[in-house]
Amino acid sequence: MRATTVGAGLAAMAMSAMAQVAPMQPPVTPPESTVHPEIWPSPKWPFPTDAATEKRIADLLKRMTVEEKVGQVIQADISAVTPADARKYHLGSILNGGNSAPGGDEFAPAQKWLELADAFYAASVDKSGGGVGIPIIWGTDAVHGHSNIVGATLFPHNIGLGAARDPDLIERIGAATAKEIRVTGMEWTFAPTITVPQDFRWGRAYEGYSSDPAIVSSYAGRMIKGLQGVPGQGTVLSGPHVIASTKHFIADGGTFEGRDQGDARISETELRDIHGAPYVPAIEAGVETVMTSFSSWNGVKIAGHPGLVTDVLKKRMNFGGFVVTDWNAHGQVAGCTNASCPQALLSGIDMYMAPDTWRDIYTSLLAQVKSGQVPMVRLDDAVARILRVKMRMGLFEAGKPSSRPLAGQYALLGAADHRAIAREAVRKSMVLLKNNGSILPIKAGANVLVAGDGADDIGRQSGGWTLTWQGTGVDNSKFPGATSIWKGIEAGVAATGGTATYSPDGSWRGKPDVAIVVFGETPYAEFQGDLKTLQLRPELRKPFETMQKLKAQGIPVVALMITGRPLFVNPALNAADAFVVAWLPGSEGAGVADVLLQRKDRRAAYDFTGKLPVAWPLTADARGPTLFKLGYGLSLADAPVAWKPLSEDPGVKDSDGGGTFLDRGSPVAPVSLYVTDGKADSTRISTMPATALGGKVQITATDHIVQEGARRFDVQQGPAVIELANLDPMDLTRETNGDVLLVMTVRRDSALTGPITLSLTGASGTATVPLGDAKKTPQGQWARVAVPLKCFASAGMAAVGKPFALTIGSGTFSLARVALGTDADVTVPCK
Repeated sequence: MRATTVGAGLAAMAMSAMAQVAPMQPPVTPPESTVHPEIWPSPKWPFPTDAATEKRIADLLKRMTVEEKVGQVIQADISAVTPADARKYHLGSILNGGNSAPGGDEFAPAQKWLELADAFYAASVDKSGGGVGIPIIWGTDAVHGHSNIVGATLFPHNIGLGAARDPDLIERIGAATAKEIRVTGMEWTFAPTITVPQDFRWGRAYEGYSSDPAIVSSYAGRMIKGLQGVPGQGTVLSGPHVIASTKHFIADGGTFEGRDQGDARISETELRDIHGAPYVPAIEAGVETVMTSFSSWNGVKIAGHPGLVTDVLKKRMNFGGFVVTDWNAHGQVAGCTNASCPQALLSGIDMYMAPDTWRDIYTSLLAQVKSGQVPMVRLDDAVARILRVKMRMGLFEAGKPSSRPLAGQYALLGAADHRAIAREAVRKSMVLLKNNGSILPIKAGANVLVAGDGADDIGRQSGGWTLTWQGTGVDNSKFPGATSIWKGIEAGVAATGGTATYSPDGSWRGKPDVAIVVFGETPYAEFQGDLKTLQLRPELRKPFETMQKLKAQGIPVVALMITGRPLFVNPALNAADAFVVAWLPGSEGAGVADVLLQRKDRRAAYDFTGKLPVAWPLTADARGPTLFKLGYGLSLADAPVAWKPLSEDPGVKDSDGGGTFLDRGSPVAPVSLYVTDGKADSTRISTMPATALGGKVQITATDHIVQEGARRFDVQQGPAVIELANLDPMDLTRETNGDVLLVMTVRRDSALTGPITLSLTGASGTATVPLGDAKKTPQGQWARVAVPLKCFASAGMAAVGKPFALTIGSGTFSLARVALGTDADVTVPCK
């Protein structure tokens, strides 16, 4: 059998182009990344070739200018493009990234989203300049409901749905999500994620249904059917549907050490049988688009791998839609930059997701096509695929977004029947890991204490990709119609004649009959979510002490864990009488109460039916032993099992700062805090109080949230540099490509004089940003002041040794925290 590295079809295209300049060939992959298409499955594509459609496409291609064709293969983010731009450059698509919204308002009402959709559509079909006027499509990350929109129904994240083991439910969730997307005029969701995560240190692991490809495969086609409808039964836009995008092709869940955008160092057989398996039902369901992964397979980036994209996906697996990259992923292909990457198109990519670099890609690709570096036949093929999808979905006949079925029916956002489906999904996703046999369900009429700081936080229970990219910076007011876990329990207990009290720290006046302690992870998405070990970060472990304290007081404890992945939590498992995994349940917290509580007639309302979609670890070592196997999950009918106390030794060092460099005024290992004069005089600050620069700088402890939770710097004669240095230089390249910020929590305690700057030092040197606005922050008030990481890109982000150096002339200020983040009170733009 012959190994294939370069698509035969691409080679034929290059020969037929007859270009004056020798066309660039797709990159040749090394032997360990060579594919053998003949060993891959060959699913049936459900859409037969339609002669009328093909003639229509051919006619359009004849009429289109090269500028129009290049525009069709580019997707821009709404934060970096206007309708006028879309008209001028003939763009084929727009998207809203996790932090993008109409007018820059992440909490814009649904009406504003629909108005913007109309504006982009009108611009795209405007033929006044003589163009062909191809309608634009809008892509959005509706990954657990229409999750960018205030008031939408938020379903459990995929890992929770994997615990439910219910393909019928998945299809209903897809259908409900599609309806809510259509309300705001969009046509395309970047879902479902059909990754098969194998290492749960990966920060996007919760986007996968399971580590078992069979479970993921059982869901893939059903979710696509719910979103797109049944192939051949009318166009997508004539019904209450949207087009789907499976992602991320391929093996994003199989990277070494679970590193986001990393390298899957696995055999082709593993690649096929684990990570490729869900693409078979997806293709058979007619998924219209596939998004390639940021990641690599044995060192070759997927977006630049013709063997996988063209020879396997398009040819062998018969995928007949179009392929889109992830956010600027083309820039990671060997020999490419964000501004230029002909290799991606030559490898089989049909659309560049170039959110903030679309002008550069347009300019470079136009020149490459005109010079013959990119054959016109390859560009025509990409455009034809995009046009074919647009025609098949009925886009050319659909009219402006606000005129289509369901558009503007805002009552469908968070509709009662959609919330009922989400509540059902919460019930079915919950997994009971421990039960002493007498605690659950909690008896009707009980006096229930609810503790833990996560109990009354809808944003936290919903996780990442919720209104904002990382799911941070939102409070309960941003979720009209939603129910927190606490409110669901409070109402459920009251309905049985009992009483419920919420006390985050577990304190009480009247002794409760039982305590529910809600704990677990806080929201995160890519970059921010990666872990080095499988354990909660230190600041999230306080509820362990709460459980132990309540147990010592003779109060039965139900531990309720909010999490996007299985983690080492043996102290909680030991302390609790019952332990329940709620995963990331979304907007319908009452679904949790449905399973925890008896009804008024003292019968269980619902039993636990959820089963672990992944194995649960015994230690925090990602390669360590298993405590509970995949598929484990108790029901209320199961006989009590004697509990043998677990070791509370995580088995690994606690070495994960999670992108935090300074917390509660203290540096997070392996980072150290220094005060310097920017030259030779440098003092490491390790104890309080301290002095530096010959007494010119006084450092003392001050309060922020907790006692002595910050450091106060009194600079009497500067300039002085407050510097965080990392002994182990870190790679922040991925974070710089995204909308990640360097955020400091700071308080101005007096007037500040002299230039104020923030610097970062990497492999290529130091980049500096002026912070003049810091002088304007209200004196005596804490504020989160941030600078986008991309402002420091020239420093060389692959090896950052000094992530933070704040320089001031003189004055007094306090510093509590320095960390990577995505929301702030003041964001200083790049100059």
